[in-house]
Amino acid sequence: MTSERRRRGLEKMAEVYGWKVEDGPGDFFAVTADHLFADIWTRPGLSMRDRRLLLIGALAAQGLNDVLDIQIPAALGNGELSPDELREIGIFLTHYIGWPLGAKLSVQIDTLIARQEKGPPS
Repeated sequence: MTSERRRRGLEKMAEVYGWKVEDGPGDFFAVTADHLFADIWTRPGLSMRDRRLLLIGALAAQGLNDVLDIQIPAALGNGELSPDELREIGIFLTHYIGWPLGAKLSVQIDTLIARQEKGPPS
């Protein structure tokens, strides 16, 4: 690990998540920041939007809605996906991940879009 690699990883994490990410302790955080975000998320060949679409599909297929609660607002906030595109993703994925997971995803998408449109709590 180099400090340059960690810096790149933290910057990419902030871009992906939509908030400032502080450096963290331990080997798991190091692998996450230095490898996943500094090396994998920055590879050429796929755009951030492409990666986000793939990630949303993989998370939805596994029913990992807690992580989707991070990824969907980040996609909206970064302008990678519009509300209409996210709703279409829910409809499309339902036919591949199954109706129960797809229905849960579609409700989650609508909830997160409404929360984003409402803005931060005052």
